[in-house]
Amino acid sequence: SDYDKEKLEERAARLSGGVSIIKVGAATEIELKEKKQRVEDALSATRAAMEEGILPGGGTSLIRIAEDIRKDFSDNSDEATGARIVLDSVDAPVQLLVQNAGFSGPVVLDAIKKGTEDYGFDAENDRYGSMYEFGVIDPVKVTRSALENAASIAGMVLTTESLIT
Repeated sequence: SDYDKEKLEERAARLSGGVSIIKVGAATEIELKEKKQRVEDALSATRAAMEEGILPGGGTSLIRIAEDIRKDFSDNSDEATGARIVLDSVDAPVQLLVQNAGFSGPVVLDAIKKGTEDYGFDAENDRYGSMYEFGVIDPVKVTRSALENAASIAGMVLTTESLIT
């Protein structure tokens, strides 16, 4: 019938157009807010990944980026000092993730640095390997923004006469 055809066309348009409804349920108001926040975070990460692509997750890409950039800053200029501050801090996310999962940060970090481009540590399943194959990924946009913000802060610290901590 025409009605069925119209409804099927509407349904197809919703599916191909990216329109969906996600229903979130929970036993308590606090749990509901937490779940809603997780869904919103996942949607934002998905949008960011669709815009600019993905990288190996779990901080692995930061380690690889730092290794490549570190080679370009061998002098002692202010720019190189700022770059070193940022680059020295990129190991922190991996170490924190690993330590929070109950593993040794320095041991895992050393193993990751010896691996290939997408080689990392899946802390949830206690295994090393391809982060892409494990489904552990980060949006490029998020990683890029984090590095840009870190570089900006490093620049402010370098140009500030005194710092209150």
